[in-house]
Amino acid sequence: MTAAEALSARALVEEATKKSGLIWLRGTGPAQAVWHVWHEGAAVIVGDGPDEQPLPAGIDAGGTAEVTVRSKDKGGRLVAWTAAVTVLEPHSEEWEAAVGELKGKRLNAPDAERLTERWARECRVVRLVPGASSTDLPDGSLAAPPLPSGATTGRTAPAGLPRLLLKRRGRR
Repeated sequence: MTAAEALSARALVEEATKKSGLIWLRGTGPAQAVWHVWHEGAAVIVGDGPDEQPLPAGIDAGGTAEVTVRSKDKGGRLVAWTAAVTVLEPHSEEWEAAVGELKGKRLNAPDAERLTERWARECRVVRLVPGASSTDLPDGSLAAPPLPSGATTGRTAPAGLPRLLLKRRGRR
């Protein structure tokens, strides 16, 4: 890859990740959707605490993670990149700057006035620095079975329900 191609790929990663409010993050297990902010050349996320998003398994300091960025309007895959994972130390200068950005994007926080204190006590703030990127489309579908969940689907409507509804409409 030439220097110009590397610079172009880096710009694509940055712009796509900045504009997408959601990225797919994979450590050692299945990928999970997480919200993030782009701050000083890296994606920054907060999680693994009460009332916060769970982070995928294997997102640990010194490791790597696979990040897939989706299109904000269509939801399709734009770019995938490998990230160097750094867990920020609470109340360090880098942590304070990252948390300042994250706090502004956190929606519906139950304790907005004490949010950063809770994050320092109970959560991890993770910085994902881009490494190699890929804009090639995958060969396969990348479909994966859904993760186990307590969620259920509704029962199917009884076969006679449409006729019942139409009869009531006709009587009025």
